[in-house]
Amino acid sequence: MQTNIVTEQLTAAGRAIEHDSFAIIDAEVGPHAYPPEQWPVVRRMIHANADFEFNGLTRFHPDAIDAALRAINGGHSRIVADVEMICVGLSPSRLAHFGLDTHQFISDADVIEQARAEGTTRAVQAMRKAHRRGLLDGAIVGIGNAPTALIEVVRLIREEGVRPALVVGMPVGFVSAAESKALMTQIDSVPWIVIDGRKGGSTLVVAALHALLALAEARQAATRT
Repeated sequence: MQTNIVTEQLTAAGRAIEHDSFAIIDAEVGPHAYPPEQWPVVRRMIHANADFEFNGLTRFHPDAIDAALRAINGGHSRIVADVEMICVGLSPSRLAHFGLDTHQFISDADVIEQARAEGTTRAVQAMRKAHRRGLLDGAIVGIGNAPTALIEVVRLIREEGVRPALVVGMPVGFVSAAESKALMTQIDSVPWIVIDGRKGGSTLVVAALHALLALAEARQAATRT
């Protein structure tokens, strides 16, 4: 019986294709080290780009899933992203179901001006602007493009006491990408989901967030029965 309504594909044909894809992934992966609450996130990331290396590269803080579901189902959280691509990749109907809104400041004129003035990146200044606006505390932070954004979030956590509900840190690249994610894994006070190494990207952050929304809907349904 179908449990999820909002976070499923909208047509029977779409649902069948997606479910068949998940079944193929499960069959090809076989036994793996992820517990049942984490595997749907990894599986959807594999589904997003047909790369089975995310089975192993994806790492979770012990509280990551529970923290995400509390934030999503709590009705008072938000998603703060490093780039617009993450925001536009998320399903508006799914976000609306949970009362989630999205924020990104990467192209704001004041962000660009401040980055030029301080010799930093737009991504750094965008995270600082989100912090000044009080948006990071209790938020789900999704970073798929800019390692400097993730490094800045780590700094804000360590030095300014910022407390996101969850950081999905998956920046892709060759300069500081692997290092930024390694820094995030050293944080105990804030839950995180990261990808080891250079791989990542906004598509994977969107996939992980959609998987978390599906898990949140399943928990909603379970609490009603």
